[in-house]
Amino acid sequence: MKTCHQFDTVRAEYEREIGFMLAHSKRHEGRPAAKSSAKQAASTKQRMARALNSHVGRCPECG
Repeated sequence: MKTCHQFDTVRAEYEREIGFMLAHSKRHEGRPAAKSSAKQAASTKQRMARALNSHVGRCPECG
């Protein structure tokens, strides 16, 4: 699937944020903060999927 620059930018931002959360979770393994970060990363993945699906539906270059 060919995607536009904006799609790639949005995806990169979400993946960066998810990476930070997962790294925080690993760094604080065994603590409540780790569990919280892992849950936030999972919900951010879902938000990313919704945002990218929405983008593909609206973007003439991606769709």
